[in-house]
Amino acid sequence: MIAQPQDYQKMSPEEYLEWEAKQEFRHEYVDGEVLAMTGGSLPHNDIALNFYTALRPHVRQRGCRVNVSDAQVQDAKNNRYFYPDLVISCNPDDVKSRKFIEHPKVIVEVLSPSAEKYDRGDKLKYYRQFPSLQEYVLVDSESIYVEIYQRGEGKIWHYCGYTEGESITLESIEFTCAIEVLYEGVNFETDTVELPE
Repeated sequence: MIAQPQDYQKMSPEEYLEWEAKQEFRHEYVDGEVLAMTGGSLPHNDIALNFYTALRPHVRQRGCRVNVSDAQVQDAKNNRYFYPDLVISCNPDDVKSRKFIEHPKVIVEVLSPSAEKYDRGDKLKYYRQFPSLQEYVLVDSESIYVEIYQRGEGKIWHYCGYTEGESITLESIEFTCAIEVLYEGVNFETDTVELPE
């Protein structure tokens, strides 16, 4: 999903949570600023669903949970709330939570042209501040390409990119998957619209 800054009045975290509960559309919250979430493309949606479908049986066997874009991730320490495309947590409090994921282990964002800069920049910076986060995954929706940032020692993060014919591995949950599974049924052709004469 795409976060767009809006001209909302600055809010406290408590005001945001009360306000957000009444909204028709979702909004992220970062340091007092409210960001409207816009819909993604069909390839974006297909990729997120394919990833979820591949992950769900695997993480459930491990006592973890995987949620899609309607699950809110809370960084209470920094007063931030996000709606990643997918989030995995194995924390017992998160597994039984009904409100927020507070200890994400893996976060996945499906890239779109309008949000790519934000997902690679500020979101990466914000997400790395979760002590529980082990892997941050970026999945391109315009071509077959997946990037994984993996926590190393101290402040070090390792990076690896994957493309057609390769398999991705999320080491923190011992999950391996052929990249083609994530892109099954995804059409990269641009639609042409026929106008009536």
